[in-house]
Amino acid sequence: MGEADLYDYDLPRELIAQEPLADRAAARLLHVRRAAGSIAHRHVRDLPEILRPGDLLVVNDTRVVPARLVGRRAATGGRWEGLFLRAVEDGPHAGGWVVLAQTRGRPAIGERVILEDRTGSDAVSLALVGRAEGGAWLAVPDAAGSFAEILDRVGRVPLPGYIRGGAERPGDRERYQTVFAREAGSAAAPTAGLHFTEPLLAALADRGVARASVTLHVGLDTFRPITVDRIDDHPMHTEWCACPPETAAAVVATKARGGRVVAVGTTAMRTLETAASRTGPDGTFPAWSGATDLFIRPGFSFRAVDCLLTNFHMPRTTLLVLVSAFAGRDLVARAYDEALRDRYRFLSYGDATFFE
Repeated sequence: MGEADLYDYDLPRELIAQEPLADRAAARLLHVRRAAGSIAHRHVRDLPEILRPGDLLVVNDTRVVPARLVGRRAATGGRWEGLFLRAVEDGPHAGGWVVLAQTRGRPAIGERVILEDRTGSDAVSLALVGRAEGGAWLAVPDAAGSFAEILDRVGRVPLPGYIRGGAERPGDRERYQTVFAREAGSAAAPTAGLHFTEPLLAALADRGVARASVTLHVGLDTFRPITVDRIDDHPMHTEWCACPPETAAAVVATKARGGRVVAVGTTAMRTLETAASRTGPDGTFPAWSGATDLFIRPGFSFRAVDCLLTNFHMPRTTLLVLVSAFAGRDLVARAYDEALRDRYRFLSYGDATFFE
């Protein structure tokens, strides 16, 4: 057995949630206390009872863009599908896009792709001008406007393939977005945040739980399985994130008053711990922004986060390794066994866990 096999489990297809709940906060919540090793069955709406006055809830305010692209190759007429990953900010292709593509045959540099809008009409032409890391393409659209404006015309909701094969339905555009989404740029939702409603956030504020935001634009590599035996050999993805000064100050204030920093999702945790790793000699928790390739795995020393709210994750992924590093592999395995037995709903539109 390889080391990565320790993070494998059998996930029945019927437990992968295909639709969101009408009431976000009605999702079930597996409440795990690390110190006691105890597991309890709750609901997300119970968070005001679980969290304490003085705690700090840190959410990821990234906004999912309609990143799934559909069109055809201009040269052959062949079907083309792609996924917008990010905009190119500098260099010779500044203003261009980095996209993943699926098509028959082998497109060549210099080819054009005709993107369709959501009605199926031709809308935008993409010129494939080069290759990027991880097999992606560099592409330049012929339309004016920011990437967010263009994607709003031609993009579809980038649902994971395990949800209806990625097929968008009415309501997904709103539901596959957190209520605190603000900064456009994510190719996938920070799914732990999908459980929050405005009434739940108000109840948490009334409880005396503060809230702060970080930003991490989620990329597809987040979900790619570990295919090597040793997890240290897994090439970790890079994502852009930011911990603003007001959030860094809120973390410091929370620690000073004896409160807990609660990361809403693995993306918030990676951002906070990336910032914490930049702590200077004076010990001050810093504001920070940039690319992170932080791989949180067993043996990691957590410096910022005290509690974690997160969804159930795919087997053999870095996300499951992160959760296991935080709560211990044996306790996480026991929690997942309990959730499987009790028929919890898994993955993006599914239920959640809370580790404290």
